[in-house]
Amino acid sequence: MTKLNELDQAGQSIWYDFIRRDMVTGSGLADLVTEGIRGVTSNPSIFDNAIGGSDLYDEQLAALTTTDAQAAFDALAITDIKDAADILAGVYSDSGGHDGYVSLEVSPRLAHDTDGTIADARRLWAQVDRPNLMVKVPATRAGIPAIEELTADGININATLMFSLADYEAVANAYVRGTLRATDPTRLASVASFFVSRVDAATDAALDAIGTPEALAARGQAAIANAKLAYRRYQEIFEGPQFEEQANKGVRAQRALWASTSTKNPTYRDVMYVEDLIGPNTVNTAPPATIDAFLDHGTVRTGSLLADVDEAAALIASLPEIGVDFDAITAQLQVDGVASFAAAYDNLLGTISAKLG
Repeated sequence: MTKLNELDQAGQSIWYDFIRRDMVTGSGLADLVTEGIRGVTSNPSIFDNAIGGSDLYDEQLAALTTTDAQAAFDALAITDIKDAADILAGVYSDSGGHDGYVSLEVSPRLAHDTDGTIADARRLWAQVDRPNLMVKVPATRAGIPAIEELTADGININATLMFSLADYEAVANAYVRGTLRATDPTRLASVASFFVSRVDAATDAALDAIGTPEALAARGQAAIANAKLAYRRYQEIFEGPQFEEQANKGVRAQRALWASTSTKNPTYRDVMYVEDLIGPNTVNTAPPATIDAFLDHGTVRTGSLLADVDEAAALIASLPEIGVDFDAITAQLQVDGVASFAAAYDNLLGTISAKLG
């Protein structure tokens, strides 16, 4: 039994925040499943690195008849996603649809376009045609109604780019509304991807700029505290009366997923965003280096997510008193996240255009 299996026993599924062609054409992903990986996530940056940083896709690119870079990317990505979904099909079946998912993101160019997001998600869902697909939709103002509508359609949604409690509540409530409208909500699965390490990176920079002893003492704590408060809200929504009727019908709660769990500050413990966020009915999607580090020297601290929640609330409440506008920081992080994925997507399309000649 690996530490990843131990995490599963503690209620947390570990998904692999990476995909590349050789993972799905060779034994890479299958081997990871054997070690305890329960799903896969992707984003434009991951595909940018995979396609632009290797020749693994050149053969398929050469065989394509299209000269349109976006259509070519769709062909490449959907091939990988289908293959990954097929490798994870056993996990999906054995877990009764709890795990075994692979995520594919709508175009980041549509982050502020509700109708465009809905149309793109429906297209991806139809083209991949796998029950263990999750379509990633950003939790922007335009994305929230799309999440509700797509959930009502019966499409599994990975709501992404959440940094604040307000983001989380909007996504969770959109999912609840969507399940109430869905024809068969018991077939749905969804996660709310709440970003972690980027919160510490931005908040620490603000605390460093303030420079008081109180500010400096608060470094490296905001991200985990913020996530603990989001999970407390998860419990209130999905383990309380608001979702009770749906739960009694067999509708799954939308699990909290911890994203951006690689440690940005080299002075921090490299597995802190795994060890300190272990709780029931959660997912942690981690990049390869973080997973390797956790397997090497991580500790399965069962229930760590449930510890010191009042202290977490006090820490977040203290930030404005210290001089940190935490709400402004988390709002800007979502803006920056959308921009970052859009830039990676544009760079990727440029790379593909060059390869297409």
